[in-house]
Amino acid sequence: MKKTAVIASAAALTGVFASAAVANADTVTVKSGDTVSKLAKDYNTTVDAIVNTNKLSNANLIFVGQKLEIGETTQADNNQQAAQDQQSQQAAPAASSQQATTNYNTNSNYTSNVSGNEQAAKEWIAARESGGNYGARNGQYIGRYQLSASYLGGDYSPANQERVADQYVASRYGSWSAAQSHWLSNGWY
Repeated sequence: MKKTAVIASAAALTGVFASAAVANADTVTVKSGDTVSKLAKDYNTTVDAIVNTNKLSNANLIFVGQKLEIGETTQADNNQQAAQDQQSQQAAPAASSQQATTNYNTNSNYTSNVSGNEQAAKEWIAARESGGNYGARNGQYIGRYQLSASYLGGDYSPANQERVADQYVASRYGSWSAAQSHWLSNGWY
């Protein structure tokens, strides 16, 4: 649904109309796999603009079926986003060196035997949880599958993450496909 708001004022004595800025806003229904970041990119706006317009308390928490207003960005939004992007790029080398010191047990040797549709479901979950990044961290959740640090037992190696994720999904859901179905319904697995 497209809404256009046109603000105009009349200069009554001169009979001249002065038009103000035209602001376009789209109402978007959140679909599975959408993130605020993805929507910002798709609609050529910023995360901050979407968060502020919709008064979201957490940019990382949107729900399938939720309706969000997505408008054009202002120059101030663009400047703020550019400053944030520059800060992230400057922080990236520090984060990389920090990840290099992550606890990796180099003796871990595990190869997952998941294949076919189950492998596709596993990859789908990894993409949503961490973008497929073994070094991703979100509070107590670590790695490619965002498992609790307690599950990983201090070994954050890719091999251990794969082993623990396979065990977790098998014991909780029975299959990666079932875990994906749960994720689609709840936004987590």
